[in-house]
Amino acid sequence: MKILVIEDDPEMREFLVQGLGRAGHTVHTAADGDAGLDAARQADCDVIILDRMLPGLDGIAVLRALREAGQTTPVLMLSALGEVDHRVSGLQHGADDYLAKPFSFVELTARVEALHRRDAKPADSTTLQIADLKLDLIGHTAQRDNQTIDLWPLEFRLLEYLLRNAGRVVTRNMLLENVWNLNFDPQTNVVEVHMSRLRGKIDKGFAARLIHTVRGSGYVLREP
Repeated sequence: MKILVIEDDPEMREFLVQGLGRAGHTVHTAADGDAGLDAARQADCDVIILDRMLPGLDGIAVLRALREAGQTTPVLMLSALGEVDHRVSGLQHGADDYLAKPFSFVELTARVEALHRRDAKPADSTTLQIADLKLDLIGHTAQRDNQTIDLWPLEFRLLEYLLRNAGRVVTRNMLLENVWNLNFDPQTNVVEVHMSRLRGKIDKGFAARLIHTVRGSGYVLREP
């Protein structure tokens, strides 16, 4: 994947370059808003990581200019401003995702990869599948090994999100934001409770487990 990092802090920029490079991605950088806007217009990149607070044009101005020019490259906005109002502002101006500093690098890479898959996913896909597990997005039905699985609406959304990110670690915060539509952590075990129930329906009684816990990071749905 080709990633453009627009970040003025040299230590953070190098941290992202090194980490994303080790993950196998090609990384280009810009150190201020004006250079970042030029690079985003010229570079053929898959995802842009954009800091909100930049010298010259700030992140919001860069984002607005890109969207007004019709550029649809997925943008993950980074900011030390983690309040809900700042997140909403970033998303309203065209950011595809928003991550507050400090952040886990595992979460950042998971979000970047999710944005890339979301951008590449065919819009007319109506069925999601991994191994013998199938999810019908039109009929709202789930099957494993040709056995129908009864899911509550929230369990269906949770399984859909896991399937759309199959093979990738999804964090607790990602689940709260994308399944529960919460931009804050309610400090409850709601994710763990529902994940346990979903596992009981998806994995119990079958030969191989599909849903796995990644200690300290989150969950992953993967092939046996």
